[in-house]
Amino acid sequence: MPLTFAPRGSKHELEEGPAFAPKFDADGLIVCITTEASSGDILMVAYMNRESLALTLDTGVAHYWSRSRQSLWRKGDTSGQTQSVVEMRTDCDQDAILLKVEAGGDGKACHTGRRSCFYRRVEAKDGLHLVIDES
Repeated sequence: MPLTFAPRGSKHELEEGPAFAPKFDADGLIVCITTEASSGDILMVAYMNRESLALTLDTGVAHYWSRSRQSLWRKGDTSGQTQSVVEMRTDCDQDAILLKVEAGGDGKACHTGRRSCFYRRVEAKDGLHLVIDES
């Protein structure tokens, strides 16, 4: 039986009630922050549509929506860097998803071959610039 999400209720129902009623934007997407379950490190930020969110819940494997390719993708299909969902959370108004995952493959999440997509620091001294941090 396909998963269906609850209709959006009142502010109080969204913030305090038990119904999962994700708020998708005008493009039908919801932002998803993905962290490594064991360390809490942020691995990536991506988007989900209804189908990818339902597939993630149904399979326990992270699925996302590629805005650039306009297609569904299961993390790891081409890279081997699978993401098994340990826990899923939503924020107070249910317009963002947090995935806590166990990373497969060699644990890298970024298409650049890095562990995290957040490998650059923004520094404001002597003008704005980015510094690569491989730690």
